[in-house]
Order: sequence, then structure tokens, then C-alpha cells
Amino acid sequence: MDITGHTIFVPGATSGIGLALALRLQARGNTVVIGGRRTELLDQLAAEHGFDTVRIDTADPASITAAAAEVLRRHPDLDVLIAMAGIMRVEDWTSADFLVDAEEVVTTNLLGPIRLVAAFTEHLQTRPGATILTVSSGLAHVPLRVTPSYNASKAAIHQLSESIRLQLEPVGVRVVEIVPPSVRTALLPGQETSEFAMPLDEFADEVVHLLESQPEATEILVERVGFLRFAEVRGDYPQVVAALNAADPHAR
Repeated sequence: MDITGHTIFVPGATSGIGLALALRLQARGNTVVIGGRRTELLDQLAAEHGFDTVRIDTADPASITAAAAEVLRRHPDLDVLIAMAGIMRVEDWTSADFLVDAEEVVTTNLLGPIRLVAAFTEHLQTRPGATILTVSSGLAHVPLRVTPSYNASKAAIHQLSESIRLQLEPVGVRVVEIVPPSVRTALLPGQETSEFAMPLDEFADEVVHLLESQPEATEILVERVGFLRFAEVRGDYPQVVAALNAADPHAR
């Protein structure tokens, strides 16, 4: 996609991948609106970087509806939505207490993006060159043993992206799926310093490069995620499952 001259909304952009992409997209000459739950952090990022901000809780449908209305009121030229909504929980399905975490993951990671897309789709159909970017995971294709609901939610995002593309592209809205590997963020305890995970700046830089250099791509695949993304295609899926779960410290 052309990544200059757009007005972009990035909910879930007060830290991690969302903030890293927001900063890089702003630097490319876009107007970037960021969202998050903590107003004090939003105020800080607005002061530091000049972002417009809106409070949004992507697990709350009423909050999504209100935030979307506010963003579109302030920015009627909005033409890009990055449906950032993701939490990760370690779950033990042999125990009796995994269900709360599992439901929270599905609510945030799957219903959140669905509700975000629903809130903006009608508007985006009126904007030339409009794009929705979803964020799945390499774990959509190869499971990490300790995060079953996360894996499932990201597999659903992958198929959701593939499916809505068939409906939205004929009416002028592109759908592009970003597929991260493990990245050094606070998604799980210890992940920010994990040698197993990809450095955040390296990931964000590669994503922006791929968006610029592959304008027709429907999946943005940094080199490191190919090990997971194409395991079934290569025919080494069982070996990749074993290697992932032996290497990732969170699986131990």
C-alpha cells in the first residue's frame, strides 16, 4: 500500500507493536490517531509525538462505538484502520480455572477487531484507497502449547482477513494482514527481553519496508515468521510444532 498521505487510526497503540507502527507511519507523512484505555498515557504520547488520541477499550463494544464516532467526527478523511487488539494469556486446560482467561482472549483478540471493522466499514467504503490492516500471528499457523486461546483467536483473524477481503475489495476497501512472529513486547511476562523474540524496532522497520516495497501484498510477512507461516506448505509441520515448543521459554 502507499503509506504516505493517509489518516490512520491505530487503537491499542500506547505501547508495543501498535505504538512502534504509529510512530513510523507518522514519520512517513500520515496523520495518525492512536487509541488506548489509559488517558494519562494517551496525553503523554500526544504531548511527546503530536498524535491525536481517543480513549478506547477494544473489549467493550460501547467504547468502540463511541470512539469510532469521535474519530470520524474529528477526522472525516480517515482512510486506514489498523485493527490492533490483542492480549495473550498462559492457560492450562487440564485445570479448572482456564475459562476466564480464555474468554478474555477471545473477546479482545477476535470480537475486538470484528467490532472495530464493523464500526468503520461503512465510512471506509466512501474513501478512495481505503485499507484495513489486521494483525494475526505466526501462532495462527503453528500452536504454542501454553496459549491455546491466543493461537485460536489469531487463526480466526487470519481466516477473517481472508474472508472479508473477498467482500470488501470489490467495494474499494483493501484488507492487509500483518503476521508477526514473537516480538519483544509486554504481551507475556519476560517477552520484552526474550532472546527468542524479534526486537520490536527491527520488526516495525521491516513491516514498514514491506508495506512500501510490496504495495499489492495481502499478507505482510517479516522473514522470521516464515518458519511458522509455511510449515504445512513445506511439509515439516510436526517438526516445527516440536521446535517451537522446545525453544520458546513460555512453553516450558
